[in-house]
Amino acid sequence: MRFLIVLCLNLLCCSCSDNSVYDNYKTVSGQWSSKEPLTFKISGLDTIQPYNAFINLRNTSDYKFSNLFLITELQYPNGKKVTDTLEYPMAYPDGTYMGDGFGDIKENKLWYKEHLVFNEAGEYSISIKHAMRQNGSVAGLETLKGITEVGVRIEKPTSK
Repeated sequence: MRFLIVLCLNLLCCSCSDNSVYDNYKTVSGQWSSKEPLTFKISGLDTIQPYNAFINLRNTSDYKFSNLFLITELQYPNGKKVTDTLEYPMAYPDGTYMGDGFGDIKENKLWYKEHLVFNEAGEYSISIKHAMRQNGSVAGLETLKGITEVGVRIEKPTSK
């Protein structure tokens, strides 16, 4: 009983200090199609405040790769687009998946952009699609197995 009380108090204290200003997930049903980017609409952010942006990803043991390639597109309210190709490690050299979680699902909080300033008022969008391919193949995979959810998280930087 004492353990449960301490756990609840700990969760309560952690949630009070959350510096997140946007946190949203999209569910991927079984297979993530490379032709269907996941798009997140973000608005109402301070135009002076710098933020840290993350891509959150949940995967299962059906994910058969040690890394992940993503193509992101940040679209500003004025129409300007910034496209990035990103690579993230997903497993340790021994094959153990990185990330937090128990059992079959692991959650990874992947750096997207540090000290990002949304300097225009209005709605931004972040689109994410995978760019995975089999080793030695030129053509990309049309569908990617093992990813269950993809999210975007925007946080105010913590001062240390």
